[in-house]
Amino acid sequence: MSEGPEVRKRRFIAGAVCPACSEMDKIQMWDEDGVPHRECVGCGYADTLDARGNSVPKELPTRVNISALKPKAADPKVQAVQFFPNPKLKKPSE
Repeated sequence: MSEGPEVRKRRFIAGAVCPACSEMDKIQMWDEDGVPHRECVGCGYADTLDARGNSVPKELPTRVNISALKPKAADPKVQAVQFFPNPKLKKPSE
């Protein structure tokens, strides 16, 4: 056989209600490295469960926790412009 990632057996949980869309019998569960995960096939809601069976939702992506977004390199054709005050436009002193 081919060596590759372990195929995880997903199973539907009878009578389970999705916490996001409230649909019944749409929740799949599986274990990954001993950690139980669940996902709704109706709306796509997914989370993991802790040792007591409480939901541990995934962290929402923000600009702080996403490392994939890297700052873009500066365009070499763009030049900085510096403005100097026009001496002819002085305000009258009081």
